[in-house]
Amino acid sequence: MPLRTLETWPHGAIMLDAEHTQFALWAPDAFYVSVELENGQSMPLLPQADGWFVINTRCEAGTRYRYNIDGELEVPDPASRAQNGDVHRYSVVVDPHAYRWRHSTWLGRPWNEAVIQELHVGALGGFAAVEQHLARLVELGITAIELMPVAQFPGERNWGYDGVLPYAPQASYGSPEQLKHLIDTAHGHGLAVILDVVYNHFGPDGNYLHRYAKGFFNEDKHTPWGAAIDFSRREVRDFFIDNALMWLLEYRFDGLRLDAVHAIEDPDFLQELAQRVRQQIDPPRHVWLMVENEHNQASLLEQGYDAQWNDDGHNALHVLLTGETDAYYADYAQNPTEQLARCLSQGFVFQGHINRHGQSRGEASGHLPPSAFILFLQNHDQIGNRAFGERLHQLAHPDALRAATALLLLSPMIPLLFMGDEYAAEQPFLFFTSHNGELAQLVREGRRNEFAAFKAFADPRQRERIPDPNAPQTFEASRPTLKDAGVSRTEALYRQLLQIRHRHIIPRLPGAQALDAEVLATGAVSARWLMGDGSQLRIDLNLSDVPVVHSPHTDAQLLFEQPPRGQQEQGTLSPYSALVSLKAAPPLLPPNGERE
Repeated sequence: MPLRTLETWPHGAIMLDAEHTQFALWAPDAFYVSVELENGQSMPLLPQADGWFVINTRCEAGTRYRYNIDGELEVPDPASRAQNGDVHRYSVVVDPHAYRWRHSTWLGRPWNEAVIQELHVGALGGFAAVEQHLARLVELGITAIELMPVAQFPGERNWGYDGVLPYAPQASYGSPEQLKHLIDTAHGHGLAVILDVVYNHFGPDGNYLHRYAKGFFNEDKHTPWGAAIDFSRREVRDFFIDNALMWLLEYRFDGLRLDAVHAIEDPDFLQELAQRVRQQIDPPRHVWLMVENEHNQASLLEQGYDAQWNDDGHNALHVLLTGETDAYYADYAQNPTEQLARCLSQGFVFQGHINRHGQSRGEASGHLPPSAFILFLQNHDQIGNRAFGERLHQLAHPDALRAATALLLLSPMIPLLFMGDEYAAEQPFLFFTSHNGELAQLVREGRRNEFAAFKAFADPRQRERIPDPNAPQTFEASRPTLKDAGVSRTEALYRQLLQIRHRHIIPRLPGAQALDAEVLATGAVSARWLMGDGSQLRIDLNLSDVPVVHSPHTDAQLLFEQPPRGQQEQGTLSPYSALVSLKAAPPLLPPNGERE
């Protein structure tokens, strides 16, 4: 696939200087395109090769504009850098250099230091409101925040995965400058900032590309959201790769999480995106690239991507903690303990194994470092895709959850938290949107029908109880509220474990590799890793309600014990317990073969 030629342009309205802007729209299915300014001025774009329409004209930052297609349809700029409100309103010319950075020397953090909290900007009140949480998260031990998608979507409430204007920060969250201020402020606290981006589809409302740029889509291939995006087109590739570079270079995000890359049919696109990011980021700067990928393609993690969200690890742990085996948890119903052991020793559970649909899934992953896998007990999907958005502490035995939290925060995998985990937020996280009319009804019915595979909702009358995604109260109920009275027991545990991670795990993580994992009994495993300095980390975990025999942690420093020391018999793991130790590297032998 050739790189960009002279016949292609950067998509959207690009300021050439303080008074001039280039408007470029790829519209191969249009005969005529003009840019319509809010002041009533209209200027035709000049047709160029390969379906481009371009004009350079006097136009300042802040100008509001739309494109007119063939004199019959007014549309927002698909590469709009900002919207004057909703997706159906005017796009806005943005000066990318208007914001003055306060922490311009920030170079990010090494991947081994990543302790990530995922959050929803809208649920916390917008870009400015998120800033109020940063100091608290740093004190807790978080080193990076991950924003669920902020690209412009229809309405004011949405998870963000229905975005239609990928270059424009959601107007109801704040302006581009306010987003940059959030990132800048986070950097001042020593926090990296990751953005969740959606390159596998466009949302259903506000997307007009089918009218004038059908080449964005391949109608012969379909995803759960409709026709697949056609990444074989140079113009389409550049649209998304330039978007990734905009977030990383202009907004100074420290990393991207690519949503559902298994729905991207062209693997070359993912390789090129990673290659161009690595080429254009200055070497001293740390930029993280991670994926969500149901196909468990270990090979992708050797081609410029740092890590994958490890749904396998979550699913095995969830079955052990809750006993739930409906729908996709059925893949983990028979041997969750063995699957957890495989996850801890090899990364993926499914490495070519047959799933519940009779299909082979995944690639061998045991050769990858543990830091190539992002482990979590909860995230937006695993809470929000429950009918009533319950959090894990409302489903699992509290002591079992404490033990699993020790595994999450002290294993050499990269830990991910969801907002509110650290203080056991009582509020659910529900699926919410703000669609209207027929689309609202389709989303409401579609959401409820998703749960037909769950025993509790086999009766359609039971599915009527599931909250309406479009109701404002569904969104309001999903906004987490901090508890006022001191530090909760849960938060104290998170602080303790993250202090241990920062002191003992993170410095030893580069070069770490899994050694083995042993099934001790149903619900109980013992796992070992060789750390980068030659020491051995061992975690024994018992999520069952009966004691389990295990071998002692001899000649090792005890890092954490749940329940506390003295409450477990020697050689026995109590019910719902975790034991974490670190064994120092053996001393080096001198040339004569005798120990020093």
